Amino acid sequence: MARNKYPEVTIEKILDVAQRLFLEKGYDGTTIQDIVDELGGLTKGAIYHHFKSKEDIIDALGDKMFFDNNPFDIVRKRKDLNGLEKMKMVIRLNQTNKESTEISRQSVPILKNPRILAGMIESNQRILSPLWLEIIEEGNKDGSMNTEYAKELSEVFPLLSMWLIPSIFPASLEEGLNKFSFIKKIFDSMGIPVFDDEIMEIIEQSFSSITK
Repeated sequence: MARNKYPEVTIEKILDVAQRLFLEKGYDGTTIQDIVDELGGLTKGAIYHHFKSKEDIIDALGDKMFFDNNPFDIVRKRKDLNGLEKMKMVIRLNQTNKESTEISRQSVPILKNPRILAGMIESNQRILSPLWLEIIEEGNKDGSMNTEYAKELSEVFPLLSMWLIPSIFPASLEEGLNKFSFIKKIFDSMGIPVFDDEIMEIIEQSFSSITK
């Protein structure tokens, strides 16, 4: 069989189809065969050549969706913003990324699949924590933040975000908003007043939509 000269094109096609099916049918409701059926001639073997399992697909999809719309790249170019303003902008952009939010909320039964949970933790450690650290350190330098725990907060922030995912810790709207208030107090006390009224309103609207 001829070697695929453009494996990145095949990977992109697989992930695009998987994303659409996960959003339409949910992660549990989508099979590898469902993905094959939508790939227009590609075989199951072609998928397994690039991904060992459906879990590998969701891992790769999560990274792809992040890097396709990386909010940290957007704010890095904003020389008119200080560190705190950049942090607020990242949060706003994250909360308004509907497809990514839906994939995280509905499609992935995280507690039923430790492999997916481990992948999320690894991605947080590898990707998100260094990016948060960059912003917090910038805020410390420009005076918009004042914390002695830049590294610690950059590591714990992604973990707190996982705590807010309903499929990991089920919560009513009221309970979810109490969690955000709790996180706000932590960051305020640590010298990072990022959760102002505007951010809290955006978060409330977003959380209301995923707890219906």
